[in-house]
Amino acid sequence: MCTPAELTAFRRKLSRVDPVLANVIRAAGKFTHVPNAEHTPFHTLARAIAHQQLNGTAAESIFGRFVGLYPNASGAAALLEAELVLTTPDDKLRAVGLSFAKIAGIKDLAQKTLDGTVPPYEILHTLADDEIIERVTQVRGIGRWTVEMMLMFRLGRPDILPVDDFGVRNGFRLAYGLRGMPTSTALAEFGARWAPFRSVAAWYLWRAVDLHKAGKLPAPAVPTRIKLVKKRKPKPARAKVKRPKRSGTRRVRRAGTRKKK
Repeated sequence: MCTPAELTAFRRKLSRVDPVLANVIRAAGKFTHVPNAEHTPFHTLARAIAHQQLNGTAAESIFGRFVGLYPNASGAAALLEAELVLTTPDDKLRAVGLSFAKIAGIKDLAQKTLDGTVPPYEILHTLADDEIIERVTQVRGIGRWTVEMMLMFRLGRPDILPVDDFGVRNGFRLAYGLRGMPTSTALAEFGARWAPFRSVAAWYLWRAVDLHKAGKLPAPAVPTRIKLVKKRKPKPARAKVKRPKRSGTRRVRRAGTRKKK
């Protein structure tokens, strides 16, 4: 993603255009991220779908049982294959803990893997970032953020800034001393100065959260003005209007008058 020489040049550039992030990099130390492409795109993206809206432990347990449906010759769990998953009955997938929505998403991913919409890494490496995002987000249940994570952590693309990632936005808030979260659009505009190594910047913004927890995050070198997400004001409670009680008095007929029939 970024060689030591490129990182040194990036830090020199930041000292001029963004001293705040330059100080975060100095405090966080060596850039240690190494892309890992040992799994196929289908396996990687199926895992991402299985993990949606679940905590890590529960998601890994379900995904482990899912992969265990397809053992290799030695009996160990193998890499997922689109052809096998596509022909697996839904009730069998449901039994390992996958929801119906996730089963539909994984099978759509399998179909789009087989028809070439989601190609193998050999082809993905030849495509531009935006083209990969456009193709992979056609899969049911896969959004831009999921593809950005694959671009960064599997393909090692150096210029990805996941502006909708909570950790990146929170790291920016803490590093730059803001009172609130930056908007996604504002963060994208601000982050243009980090090109062509926005993936590196994002990695260090994640580290900024760790530094803050450890009490080692440096104070921002300069003030930063950026558009923040507006806090929603709670709606004032409506005062209950008390309706006047109906009078319990009844009309009394005059003595000697008869009620009309």
